Amino acid sequence: MLFLVAALLLLGFALGTVAHAPLSFTLVAAGVIAVWLAVFAARERHGRRHQH
Repeated sequence: MLFLVAALLLLGFALGTVAHAPLSFTLVAAGVIAVWLAVFAARERHGRRHQH
C-alpha cells in the first residue's frame, strides 16, 4: 500500500512537471522514453528466447 501511495505521488509530481514544460521538450522526452522501453523490451525478449 505504501508503494502505491509513493508511486501515485511520483506520478503526480511528474505530470505537474510536464504540464509546465514546453511541448517540444515533452515530446522529445516522451520519444526518448519510448525508445528506451522498446530497447529494453527487445533485450528482454531476446534474452528469454536464448536462455533455455
